[in-house]
Amino acid sequence: MSIVCLLGGGASVRLAALVTLVWTHSIEKVEWRETWTAAPDGLRIVEARVVGSGAGMEPGADARFEHGAWVWRPPLPPLAELHLARSGATADWRICHATGCVDVAALLPDAAATEPVRLVACD
Repeated sequence: MSIVCLLGGGASVRLAALVTLVWTHSIEKVEWRETWTAAPDGLRIVEARVVGSGAGMEPGADARFEHGAWVWRPPLPPLAELHLARSGATADWRICHATGCVDVAALLPDAAATEPVRLVACD
């Protein structure tokens, strides 16, 4: 069974088969969420969810408004990996799964705050 792994700082952390990335847009200051699942052919996006729009955050054409957020499924093919840029100037990415949410820095303490990390599907 494939699961999502987080790689960075010379380490690898096994997460879950389904994870949600959560971050706050650096300009608009609104929360964005993307849910990803691990599959044999890579990472597949399940859903994107954003509370507002603007500055490159426009909801997809098929978005619907649910519980205070725009929700849609971006038309993306499976990805071999997903790069998460980290500047140190904004709040870190949070990764959520069935047991809760945690910052990337807590999962990969040896990765510098400015070091990009990657999500990949792993066995």
